[in-house]
Amino acid sequence: MSYALKVAGKVHGIHLELNVVSTPAEGRYTHGTIDLMDLKLIPADEIPDTSKLDAPKPFGVGVCALGGEAAFQYVVKVIQLVMDRQIDATVTNALSKEAINMAGHHYSGHTEIYADYTGTPKYTMMLAHGDLRVVHVSTHVSLREACDRVKKDRVLDCIRIANEGCKALGIKEPKIGVAGLNPHCGENGMFGWEEVEEIQPAIEAAMAEGIIIPEKKPTPPDTVFSKALGGWYDIVVAMYHDQGHIPLKVKGFVYNREEKHWEAVEGVNVTLGLPMCQRGPWHRHRPCRQRPFQRAELGQCHRLCHPYG
Repeated sequence: MSYALKVAGKVHGIHLELNVVSTPAEGRYTHGTIDLMDLKLIPADEIPDTSKLDAPKPFGVGVCALGGEAAFQYVVKVIQLVMDRQIDATVTNALSKEAINMAGHHYSGHTEIYADYTGTPKYTMMLAHGDLRVVHVSTHVSLREACDRVKKDRVLDCIRIANEGCKALGIKEPKIGVAGLNPHCGENGMFGWEEVEEIQPAIEAAMAEGIIIPEKKPTPPDTVFSKALGGWYDIVVAMYHDQGHIPLKVKGFVYNREEKHWEAVEGVNVTLGLPMCQRGPWHRHRPCRQRPFQRAELGQCHRLCHPYG
C-alpha cells in the first residue's frame, strides 16, 4: 500500500510524506503526513509505476480479486481497531462491490460489512448533504426485491433509527418524513397496497412511541424531498436505494459540461445503528474515471464528514 500511494503521488504531482506504523498510537497526526498501516497485501511488482508513459495497465484500473481482497481486509482491520478501542471512528472511501465478491466476500458494500463484523442486526444507511438527510429501508438489492422488503417492521426500525440518529446530531425533536413506495402513495390501493398494509401501520406505531411524523401518513415520493428542503422534515425515510440517493446527489453533485469535470461531489454517507462512528464521503461510480484524483478531495472528505462524527 505504501508503494501504491507513492506511485499515486508521482502520477498527480503530489508530495506524500508517509509514516508507516504498526499501531495507531505510532501516528504523527500532523498536516502533510499520511499515517499508514500497510498490511502488505499486494506485492509491489503488481503495482506498475504509472507515472511512466510506457507502464503496463495497473491492476487498479480494472476490477480484480486481488484488489478486492486487499480492500476487504483493510475494512475488516479498521473495524477491529475501533472495536479494540485503538481508534475512535472511521472514514471509508469508495469500495468495488464487484471486486470484493470476486475475492469471495459476498457483501453488497461497507454498510453490510460493518453490520456483520459488529454484530449489528438493525441498521440503515443515511445520506446527508447539509440539512437534507435520508435513510433507506433497503439499499443494494434489485428494484424487484426492494419492493418486497417494504414491510412494517423494517420501516418502523428505520423510522426509529432515523429518530435516534437525528438526536445524536443535536436535533432534540426530529421531524420525520416517510416516503411512499408507489406513485401518489398508491391512491388507496389503485397503484399498490404497500402504503396501506405496511407503511401506514409502521407510521402509526412510531407515533405511538412519541416519534414526530408531521404528515401522520406516507408522503408521495415526488414531493417528500421538496418538503424536506423547505424545512418540513429533519430526515426522510426512503423505501429503496435510488428513491433516496437521486435527490441527494442531484443536490450534491455538480457537473461542468463545458469544462467536462465535476465541480462538486459533496455529501456524506453515515451508517446509523452501529456501535461506532462510520462515515464516508460520497463517490461517483463510473464517471470517477473521467478525471484523476484532485488533491482537494481528501480535505473535502474530512470537511464533509466532520459534522457527522
